[in-house]
Amino acid sequence: MNDLIKNGELKDFHGFEWRAFELDGREADVIFPKDPDPKKRWIWRAEFLNCSFDTVDVEMLNRGYYLVYYRVSDMYGCPESISLMKNFYDFVRAELGLDEKTILFGFSRGGLYSVNFALRYPAIVRALYLDAPVLDIKSWPGGLGIGLGSEREWNECLEIFGLDRSSVLTFRGNPVDRLEELADDGIPVVTVAGDSDRDVPHVENCEHLHRVYAERGLKELYIVKPGCDHHPHSLDDPTPVCDFLCDC
Repeated sequence: MNDLIKNGELKDFHGFEWRAFELDGREADVIFPKDPDPKKRWIWRAEFLNCSFDTVDVEMLNRGYYLVYYRVSDMYGCPESISLMKNFYDFVRAELGLDEKTILFGFSRGGLYSVNFALRYPAIVRALYLDAPVLDIKSWPGGLGIGLGSEREWNECLEIFGLDRSSVLTFRGNPVDRLEELADDGIPVVTVAGDSDRDVPHVENCEHLHRVYAERGLKELYIVKPGCDHHPHSLDDPTPVCDFLCDC
């Protein structure tokens, strides 16, 4: 193991060893399973490590998967953030001998990072687990549809993409604009969302992904929670999601 990881701050993640360190000036984290998968398979939180909704993370650790995180927050899945993620991917694979393919967890705005990474590097993504995912910046943080939007994040997002309130209307770099490409790659997808999400309406985001995958007959698990808003994320019983991911 690399000294940077080995000498990282030791923390506890639900009873699992958690090493926190910096890589190129950014927060990086590796959480180790107690009984590692022989193939060293792994999951990668694109955003919101150690949140309140991590039942799937914990169960995947119980099943022997490593869990990693690299903080590229407030970059909204822009091209630069995907390049930074690839550098982290190369680092953890080289230093820990992890499997070539990762499973990306895209919670909320983490959906932008996860899908954009999969679109650029499909050969190294085993599957996606998207939970109330943002797949269109016009939906969130823009709030240009039926969602509430968020003014501060919207201004920040436009700046990082080099857009304004006019040019964003014809922007075609959202995951939702490239779903046919994702389908062509055939990456299995789990999606969990609430049907009453006011922040990231599922009909403007993951419903489009589900339609494309269903039309193609591709491998997916689509779970819509009745009466559920943006929170709580995930499922109390992670078994259906974990079984799907372990079968990929």
